[in-house]
Amino acid sequence: MAKGRKNGLYSGISEELSALMRTGWADTERHDLRLDEQAPYAARRRAALSERFPGERLVVPSGNLKTRSNDDSYPFRPYTGYVHMTGDQARDGALVLEPRADGGHDAYCYQLPRDSRDNDEFWTGATAELWMGRRRSLAESEMVLGLPCRDVRTAAADLAAASGAPTRIVRGIDPSLEAAVTTDEERDDELEEALSDLRLVKDDWEIAELRKAVDSTVRGFTDAIGELSGAIASSERWIEGTFFRRARLEGNAVGYGSICAAGEHATIMHWTDNDGPVRPGELLLFDAGVETHTLYTADVTRTLPISGTFTPLQRKVYDAVYEAQEAGMAAVKPGAAYRDFHEASQRHLAERLVEWGFIEGPADRAYELGLQRRFTMAGTGHMLGLDVHDCAQARNEEYVGGVLEPGMVLTVEPGLYFQPDDLTVPEEWRGIGVRIEDDLVVTDDGHENLSAGLPRSADEVEEWMARIAG
Repeated sequence: MAKGRKNGLYSGISEELSALMRTGWADTERHDLRLDEQAPYAARRRAALSERFPGERLVVPSGNLKTRSNDDSYPFRPYTGYVHMTGDQARDGALVLEPRADGGHDAYCYQLPRDSRDNDEFWTGATAELWMGRRRSLAESEMVLGLPCRDVRTAAADLAAASGAPTRIVRGIDPSLEAAVTTDEERDDELEEALSDLRLVKDDWEIAELRKAVDSTVRGFTDAIGELSGAIASSERWIEGTFFRRARLEGNAVGYGSICAAGEHATIMHWTDNDGPVRPGELLLFDAGVETHTLYTADVTRTLPISGTFTPLQRKVYDAVYEAQEAGMAAVKPGAAYRDFHEASQRHLAERLVEWGFIEGPADRAYELGLQRRFTMAGTGHMLGLDVHDCAQARNEEYVGGVLEPGMVLTVEPGLYFQPDDLTVPEEWRGIGVRIEDDLVVTDDGHENLSAGLPRSADEVEEWMARIAG
């Protein structure tokens, strides 16, 4: 029986109550479930992972609940590599690839089965089904995932007793499973690298999910600008809440903490407090993305004049960033080095900063020395997918040192940020932050801007705001 609360109102369970709770329940086993549409794609991903590690046992856990406070948990988000390899989002699970003597692997999935109605586990304890909601049975999971499923409560013992092949496990996800196996940290890191590598090129199903995420994000931006007067009357939180409503209505949630940065907050790269004032005459840097039910996320940024019209100086900075983004996007095509779009954008911004007298030229020298980074701060983009910064553990030679291929999805997001306390720029520039970010998929002959539904140029932004915000 689960451990009760220290200060619970009931001291125990009578035999009569226990007997009452075990009777009178309908059989809810589902026999009408279908194979998930992602399952064939996940099978191909597992086959690709299998090819990389012949003769080795691979363990990819989903992760466990994390306590927020006392018996309250954070919303569960499974390990990305597990989702990619299974299509499953259940907690306390694990994918195991067991090597076959004749080559290849047998794949099976450990799952937390339904609580038994023959004892008190289904209604006692903070994670019991009667408290947390119904889980799939192992048979149901097999139908949905297209994988043999086993009871995860035996997983640690099974793995500890396993022999005949070396084991790799993704570390830092499930401590109990990690403690059950003897592995090598360097080899385990190679497994995590491979899981990231295999997400670099998206399949057709993934691109369709990212398209859904971006389309919902466009609607969320439109919602937020349509309610801009509410933000002016309250704070940045109005924008955050408005976008979150769309994310929850059409997807799972937001893919990362929304950045609703008005005024000088726009100069803070990851401003997520979103508790500041929204004042006409200033800029709003709005960076947000809807996460689909399958956990694929968009990542889009627009910088908008709160009054609906850019001031001449705001437009000057905005146009420089827009031109830099245009240069970066033009470099996104198959066969191009991944770094090309970053370099194209950053060189353009270095030229503008030299032209304005904020860094010492010539521009090529300034770029080689990285002087523009005082004002551009970050790189110009990243891979996008199940994680907002997807494929983060991929090998450098496959990612930042690699070459773009059709099916890769990435952001292009140059920016300029003039800090409010930066005495190297004139006072009127201080507190201005501008970023423009779009989500691009590399195609056979170039790229497609998935987020083209949102305006980008200064004129288009002003016209859009006049139409939406009034």
